[in-house]
Amino acid sequence: MKKVLISFVLLACISGLSAQTEDKGEFRTYPAGFYHKVIMRDILGDDNYSLSDYKPVPAFKMDFGERIYPVKISEYTLIPHSEPVSQGNSGTCWAYSATSFMEAESYRITKQKTKISEMFTVYWEYVERAQNFVQTKGDTFLGEGSESNAILRIMKNYGMMPYAAFSGLKNRLNYNDHSLFFDQYESYLKYIKANQLWDEKIVVDSVKRMLDYYIGTPSAEFEFEGKTYTSKSFMTDFLKLKPNDYFSFMSTKEFSYNAKHELIENDNWWHSKDYYNVSLDDFMLALNNAVQNGFTVSLCGDVSEPGYDQIVEVAVIPSFDIPAEYINEDSRQLRLSNNCTTDDHCIHIVGYKTEADAVWYLIKDSGSGAFDGKNKGYRFYHEDYIKLKMMNLMMNVEPARILLDKIIK
Repeated sequence: MKKVLISFVLLACISGLSAQTEDKGEFRTYPAGFYHKVIMRDILGDDNYSLSDYKPVPAFKMDFGERIYPVKISEYTLIPHSEPVSQGNSGTCWAYSATSFMEAESYRITKQKTKISEMFTVYWEYVERAQNFVQTKGDTFLGEGSESNAILRIMKNYGMMPYAAFSGLKNRLNYNDHSLFFDQYESYLKYIKANQLWDEKIVVDSVKRMLDYYIGTPSAEFEFEGKTYTSKSFMTDFLKLKPNDYFSFMSTKEFSYNAKHELIENDNWWHSKDYYNVSLDDFMLALNNAVQNGFTVSLCGDVSEPGYDQIVEVAVIPSFDIPAEYINEDSRQLRLSNNCTTDDHCIHIVGYKTEADAVWYLIKDSGSGAFDGKNKGYRFYHEDYIKLKMMNLMMNVEPARILLDKIIK
């Protein structure tokens, strides 16, 4: 889920300007960060890497000034989770968010911390996308992104693997680099469409060979902690995870509430209609019910905003966008309807705190910008940001019952 920060698009999406604005905005550039200093150096190697290749691009951002925000992890009520990891040079935040979520779920159930392979899920996601591309005669959106609940489909069909059995890293790399793979994948499928070569087996086998070359081949069986597993037995017997225990929610006025609908978004390329659409109040009620009862939440939405900053590490809504008292279902819907809110990125809520009658959330984030600040791999979201800009979430059935019990009769 990558989106280039284009200044005029950001400016076009800003509404609610008035002469009495409290916050100010400015165009700002950022120094080279984790992506350029660490990820690209790893990919290019010391001999080919040059920091001088970094060219900063001005972005319109909120002037945070000297404000103090709650950015101390120790002040948050933490929910057990695994350490942050980088997605590298890949558009697989959805898999990192969902995998981190499932790691937390497995730990909550088994009390064992296990690093799960993100790339196992990504491998089969690309296979199924190619398969769907053939079945729809090319009417399938091609991109690196997906939705976090894609992991439920992959779990049902293929299971899960530990990172130790399938890292997805080859050629000495410490971080993913999917640029060459995706270029080849996309070009190949476009060639298939242009020439009407709709042989599903040939296409799927060709895509598997690409994946095998770039990220490796998942084994049918593997050893883990002294036992032999398949990917499905590892999921059920070791991780104790059941894909049917998880539900997805969204909040849009476009569809009726308390019913399932499709999330209309390119990254929902398989047109999943498994999203319960609920009111904004219920959306936040379910989220807060989860974190306050020791459950983490996988969340996806828009991160290309002036109040979203990798150095300050916070996500807030500046008053020149919209004053806090006017953040509601209508202001949320406006941004959904005019495409100012898009599904850029998936993250993982792993803690919370209340300050000045507002809830802040501790966010575990695999994106490179999350490693630019002091709290490596973490950000801090104000509740207003989630209300206005986050599109969908995935959670365990237990905290979701607060909504499901009145939806499912």
